[in-house]
Amino acid sequence: MAHYRYQVKTATGQLQSGTISADSVMAAANTLRGQGLRVVQIVAADTRSARGKGGGLRSLNYASGPSARDVLDFTTQLAVMIRAGISIRAALEGISEQVTNVKWRTILRTIRQDVESGKQFSEAISKYPKLFSPLYVNMVRASEMSGSFAKMLDRIAAYMTQQLETRRMVIGAMIYPGVIGMMAVSVTVFLLTFVLPRFAVVFEGKEDRLPRPTIMLLALSDFMVNQWYLILGACAIVGVGFFLFLRTSFGRVWFDKMKLVAPLFKRMFRALYISRSLHTMAASPSTWAMTTDSSTSISSSRAIASIRRIRKQTGACWIQARCTSRASTPAAAGNGCRSSTIRKAPSTKTQDSTIKPRC
Repeated sequence: MAHYRYQVKTATGQLQSGTISADSVMAAANTLRGQGLRVVQIVAADTRSARGKGGGLRSLNYASGPSARDVLDFTTQLAVMIRAGISIRAALEGISEQVTNVKWRTILRTIRQDVESGKQFSEAISKYPKLFSPLYVNMVRASEMSGSFAKMLDRIAAYMTQQLETRRMVIGAMIYPGVIGMMAVSVTVFLLTFVLPRFAVVFEGKEDRLPRPTIMLLALSDFMVNQWYLILGACAIVGVGFFLFLRTSFGRVWFDKMKLVAPLFKRMFRALYISRSLHTMAASPSTWAMTTDSSTSISSSRAIASIRRIRKQTGACWIQARCTSRASTPAAAGNGCRSSTIRKAPSTKTQDSTIKPRC
């Protein structure tokens, strides 16, 4: 069992603190609530002492930023603590104390400070779009409005778990063709730079008798052996330029289009994106009405206006057809339809309409 430090409030409002042994944070919170206490904060008891003992070593931690797995673990822990009745401020403080990544701990502490200053949790995490996607932020914002914060965090965690599993499967499927491609390139370079120059001595002085493909291959081998630094520089420039190009909006759109039309990979990427879209839509159907973009409302308004204009133009024809079909019945006269007095409805012409009524 792990040891946890807690702060609770009694029924009279007094603040008490102490330590408790439990299997998890949720078990400790349930135990304290079973005693009639209100949980204010629960943190691991050994985090502060461990940080104090290893502070010198941890100050040399130059770890990279948090990964998607770190965000998933944070979401899962936060959902458990919120469901256990712990306040979001205390939950953020407890999670940040247990994080070993320095940059991730700094980000969590900044988020906790923003929450303590009065900001919504969705507003606090929206400052880190590389960690929390717009879908994550909008789903959290919708849960704050509907009052289902812990439930929504569970859904987000399940969605992120599925996305990480899909990404792992895709990477695993691309390992074999990637290794084969690297081996093919390595063998080709080895043949051109080490094997073929040895045969060039045999063909020396007989260049006029060699076929043109052989001459071109020998020239390429000689260029790779003597001008190898130009090839490496060109590869570096192309790689850096391509990386910078992908960081632009046009580059990202172009690269996404290429992934959907590449001969060897288009089926895999199409299946991946369709699966990801369906999982995204199934993550929380109730939040789509709250997270819909304003452009959707504009498009809907335009569609409704077009439908009303068409109905106005074709309304006279519909009334005429209805009266014509009912003119032979006795009840037609009571409805104002007279077969002898039916007039053809004039067609309405508008400048912005391409649909003309057919009577």
